Amino acid sequence: MPRVKRGFKARRRRNRVLKHSKGYYAARGNQFAQAIEQVHNAWEDAYAHRRERKGDFRKLWIARIGAAARSHGTSYSKFIAALKRSQIALDRKVLADLAVRDPGGFKAVIEATR
Repeated sequence: MPRVKRGFKARRRRNRVLKHSKGYYAARGNQFAQAIEQVHNAWEDAYAHRRERKGDFRKLWIARIGAAARSHGTSYSKFIAALKRSQIALDRKVLADLAVRDPGGFKAVIEATR
């Protein structure tokens, strides 16, 4: 029985990895052994950072709400506490969007908490 040389399937596997590593620096983008290591690292980072992104956006929203709240004479924490007391159920994403796009609406929310 002749030996199996794995030509087509191996080449297809290598080309798939090299396609993912396109644009990487030096050998990491064009030598299979280094490319596969770099691609696997990139996939791990992408997986982790998809989860990190949620926290990054939350931090951004909190910073925007805090800045808008301070411009109306209150702190972020006092504003959020007042929202909970007033039973106004707006999440941070919506509040940050109001603060940036509709300052009048944000001012109305602050007035409703007083």
